[in-house]
Amino acid sequence: MIQLLFLILFVEGAITFLLLIKIGPLRELVIKSLDQMKMGKGPATVKTIAGTMAVILFSNLMSIVKIQNKGVVLFLGFVIDRMHHYMRKLINLRGNVGSSREELEQLQKERAELKEKEEKASKEIKQLQEKLSSMSERVKKAETECKEKERKLEAAETHVAALQKQSAELLLEYDSLLEDNQKLQSQILGKTKS
Repeated sequence: MIQLLFLILFVEGAITFLLLIKIGPLRELVIKSLDQMKMGKGPATVKTIAGTMAVILFSNLMSIVKIQNKGVVLFLGFVIDRMHHYMRKLINLRGNVGSSREELEQLQKERAELKEKEEKASKEIKQLQEKLSSMSERVKKAETECKEKERKLEAAETHVAALQKQSAELLLEYDSLLEDNQKLQSQILGKTKS
């Protein structure tokens, strides 16, 4: 039907074009044919064609209105479907928010407990570090004292070794003196007897 409308519009446009442009015999032919259409059988034919075109145009307009109504119904159906989907999502999210709040409170309690434990652990660590530092100082002092005692011991051992050597020398000298003394006593006794 739209094709028929376009055909009529094209023919009317061509007739208008031929009437506006002066092309000698072609313009006169168009004018004479229009005159004949207006007289006699022509007007009835034109009225019939015009009536048919009006009915076709009215039918097309009604089809357009029906299509628009169907489009509106489809659009509203789509909107209702989407709103239902989003409402279900919103309800689920609200339910999740309640459980999430409970989880958040539980996590905050756990966090507070962990902070307390961390503070206690840090205090214990500080105390242990202090003990460790004092123990390391004591160990260092003990090591220095041990080194000093080792030096004294080495010095005493060398002194003892020197004294032992000196004692051995003195014993040897004492033995030699004893021998000399005995020799002298025997000589003195031998002289006194003689």
